[in-house]
Amino acid sequence: MASADIKGGHGAQPVAFGPRLIGSDSFHLLFREGMDLVEAAAAYLDGPGRAEAKVLQRMDALAYAAESMRLTTRLMQLASWLLMQRAVNDGELNLAAAGSERQKVKLSRQAPVADAETYARLPDELRRLSDASLRLQERLLHLDTALYAAVPSAMRPLDSNDVHAQLSRLSVAFGALLR
Repeated sequence: MASADIKGGHGAQPVAFGPRLIGSDSFHLLFREGMDLVEAAAAYLDGPGRAEAKVLQRMDALAYAAESMRLTTRLMQLASWLLMQRAVNDGELNLAAAGSERQKVKLSRQAPVADAETYARLPDELRRLSDASLRLQERLLHLDTALYAAVPSAMRPLDSNDVHAQLSRLSVAFGALLR
């Protein structure tokens, strides 16, 4: 390898860590952590969580219901993303196809539903699970960015910002011709 390549000269390509991580033992641990969190949340919400929710004051019970729905939704999104990446890792799906499919998985930042004071009154286990899911969500969002930033834009589906940018360019180009 030429020294120019090592120092970032012509022809040097950055190392794509995202795809390497998906095939690593670290990803397998992350996958297992996510699936364990899904199982723990389901066991809690179907068991002890029901009993804890019944003894809450009305407003706290409403906050519990909203937070448990948000937790369930978040975990479904995280599990879907993890399963999709495992399919890429197993060769069942290529990264470009996963990039297209990921538009269906709404992996986005979510905060707890309740204000800080109400959230603090929710059962400890619900808060623990919710906090753990938020930390996992941040890690997956970071990994998602690392993975799909490397997918060529021609292989990525257009999102609304891309469409808006294209329409703006067309308007400018054709607007100049019509004047």
